[in-house]
Amino acid sequence: MIAFTLLVSGMLVCIRMIPGNLHPFQLAFFRNLFGLLLLMGWQSRKGLEFLKTPYLKLHLIRGVFNVLAMLAYFYAVFITPIASIAALTFTSPLFASLLAIFFLKEPPRFERLFTIAVGVTGAFVILRPSSESIHLGPLLILLSAMSWAVVLLVIKKLSKNDSSLTIATYMVIFTTPFTFLAALPVWQWPDLSQLIWLLLMSTFGTVGQISLAQSFKLAEASAVLPLDFLQLVWGALMGFLLFGEVPDRWVWIGGSTIFLSATYLALKESRSPETSVASP
Repeated sequence: MIAFTLLVSGMLVCIRMIPGNLHPFQLAFFRNLFGLLLLMGWQSRKGLEFLKTPYLKLHLIRGVFNVLAMLAYFYAVFITPIASIAALTFTSPLFASLLAIFFLKEPPRFERLFTIAVGVTGAFVILRPSSESIHLGPLLILLSAMSWAVVLLVIKKLSKNDSSLTIATYMVIFTTPFTFLAALPVWQWPDLSQLIWLLLMSTFGTVGQISLAQSFKLAEASAVLPLDFLQLVWGALMGFLLFGEVPDRWVWIGGSTIFLSATYLALKESRSPETSVASP
């Protein structure tokens, strides 16, 4: 989990550091393309047996919402402080838990609803709509988090039969062509230096997702989920050292509130008979 938090933060830095004026949609495409090549290359010796699945339509649905989440996220990275990005992405498990009530018919317990409300309050603390105009970047991160919440619900269904590797591979199989279509209207051919950064960005993101999945296989959720808060720590540190970003106290207060709510909800639901939707 520590590796995951570092790799995700490193991916954000790579996105910012890519030279030139490549559009965020192009970055999303290359993130998926290189991720697909890495995963397929890694599994090439074992054949394609891992791609067998009875849930192809669900993988497609997951891919569509993943594309929406990714395009909003990559666009927001250029206009949003890294610490704020890390803080607001903690809302995804909260949205997923709320959607599970309506679409998976999970019980709307008071404790669950109250915890979700506390977490959403943390998001409002970061946005502070009454103090100043809300910027586009944080709104895009919330849109990404909501889309990713749908993805989490789909993953919950897929994980009953498919392995983490199968789920991760089908994600890039579907998101690569979709993000390519989104990138076509703004296409620029990257040069060698940009390709190196793009490959590094994709490697961080792909290995980070594998690290996340592996952390939940090797340890209980209660042992690894608290470490996810390091995303906010690394984001604030890298944002300050590399880009001169200084997160204000509201980002820390709101981010901590969202994180504690999401972690509490995940731990409670992991102990219930139902499967938690808080982690892919």
